[in-house]
Amino acid sequence: MTEHILFFDIDGTMLSTGGAGQQAMELALVEEFRLTLPFENILTAGRTDRGIENEIFVKYGIPLMDDQRQRFMRAYLDRLPDCLRRLPGGLLPGVRELLEQLSERSDVHLSLLTGNYAEGAWIKLRHFGIDQFFASGGYGDHHAHRDDVAHHALRTVSDELQRAVPGADAVVIGDTPADIRCARAIDARAVAVATGVYTAEELQPHLPDHLFGDLSETAVVIDRLLTRR
Repeated sequence: MTEHILFFDIDGTMLSTGGAGQQAMELALVEEFRLTLPFENILTAGRTDRGIENEIFVKYGIPLMDDQRQRFMRAYLDRLPDCLRRLPGGLLPGVRELLEQLSERSDVHLSLLTGNYAEGAWIKLRHFGIDQFFASGGYGDHHAHRDDVAHHALRTVSDELQRAVPGADAVVIGDTPADIRCARAIDARAVAVATGVYTAEELQPHLPDHLFGDLSETAVVIDRLLTRR
């Protein structure tokens, strides 16, 4: 029986897109909605795509209607693959080795907990060649707050494993304070990695259970991930 549920964030935790995600959103807003400098004063790190979408729509007076949301999401997703090809990105240190070793264990279930739209998440994972390690997770299509994504991710895993999965069996691995907070929201352990926009010094005050500069020390990282508090 699976004993350890590991929820991985994507951007800044497993990979860097070189800014492709934000550029694709900017192009969608400029070309489809005729906005200028749409991301001025908009924070994106640790946010869900739905939350970013809501803020931009309110800021620029775009109706919060399903047809407009679909128009924006489609315009973004259509541009994302080309932006990924053009901008310098890659897997972050130790990620492939970590996923390969974890995927071989029968007591580990790998899942996603990301602010990305689901389709955007899979576009990124396929582009960087790590999609095979995951089957599902929680995404940012419908939830503006990452805590809600965490609850959805936990329900998804419970459905997959056909048993109630307590948050105490889970670990959230992420690179922002929002990842640490959403782990607490489901009573999961939080493992922070300083490979995104936040430094270790900025992450430490949020009290993750473990904090790494990166995920390159595979054996040490696995030991921390699988040791309960």
